Amino acid sequence: MSKPADPDQTLLKMPSLRAVKCFVAAARYQSFTRAAETLCVTQAAVSRQIRELEDHLGTALFKRVGRSVELTTAGSLFFDAAQLSFINIAQAADRIREDEGRAARPRRSLTLCCSPAFSALWMAHRLPSFFSANPDTDLNLVTTQNFLSMEPGIHPDIFITKMSRVRPGYISVPLFHDRIYPVCTPRYLEAHPDIRTLEGLRDGVLLNLSPYGRSQVAEHVDWGIWFAIHHLDMEDRVRRGPHYFNANDYNLLVQMVLSDQGVALGWDHLVGPLVERGLLVRPVEEEVVLEETHHYLSYREDKADDCAMIRFRDWFLDQSGIQANG
Repeated sequence: MSKPADPDQTLLKMPSLRAVKCFVAAARYQSFTRAAETLCVTQAAVSRQIRELEDHLGTALFKRVGRSVELTTAGSLFFDAAQLSFINIAQAADRIREDEGRAARPRRSLTLCCSPAFSALWMAHRLPSFFSANPDTDLNLVTTQNFLSMEPGIHPDIFITKMSRVRPGYISVPLFHDRIYPVCTPRYLEAHPDIRTLEGLRDGVLLNLSPYGRSQVAEHVDWGIWFAIHHLDMEDRVRRGPHYFNANDYNLLVQMVLSDQGVALGWDHLVGPLVERGLLVRPVEEEVVLEETHHYLSYREDKADDCAMIRFRDWFLDQSGIQANG
């Protein structure tokens, strides 16, 4: 037969938690009346609990000042410890409730694939609205420059590309056309007023997106093509003029433009918000609109009725200004 455990002296020395709760409320509001209202009890009950606590501790915790009360030195010491303990208990209870709530709600997950530029310039500042409306859905975002040769084992639920049929077994929804126009900072334009004309722009510092590593090379628009559409030849750039910088990283080019290093072509769905905020401006009015091509949202046909898929699809189309069908 096992020996009975000795009583826990710490627990035996503990005052009543109900009394401590009344004390913390009274100390916080410096009023027995406010404490009683907060705890939904009578003022007499609060006074009785605090009197019992003072008897237990053998000292006064409050002194009366007019209609309010103030903590004594002993009361301040006890309040700091008691308040911290109650905060820790409340936080632990919240975590347990949240964990139990998550366990009761099935979590959903979607894998999304898009370009690095679309991820950084379109998705990043919009995703908080999706997560706040869908706390039970996790997103796994994969970026690539070439959708035709992805790593083995990557099977996205959703693609955002300029390809109408990125893979078999996907439903594609057309989004928007490409609108492409030059962009720079207001400060750069002020320092280089000659870029307000197409000829001056052609002869300025140009930051160019190269097609290296991109899957839709046939649809790629660089400065040479953009100027050719507007009847200017890049071969006519002034000799010994400003440099022409090439990179296949569009995020890098946008950051260079934002740091006043030149002019780049801006894809409206990516740089439009920066123009609206005044961080970028259009030095000329001319633009190129590729009306024969679209960007597409492509999602797995076998998950067309999946709740998380439907919510993401409808959210994405709403963010794109497109009415969802069904």
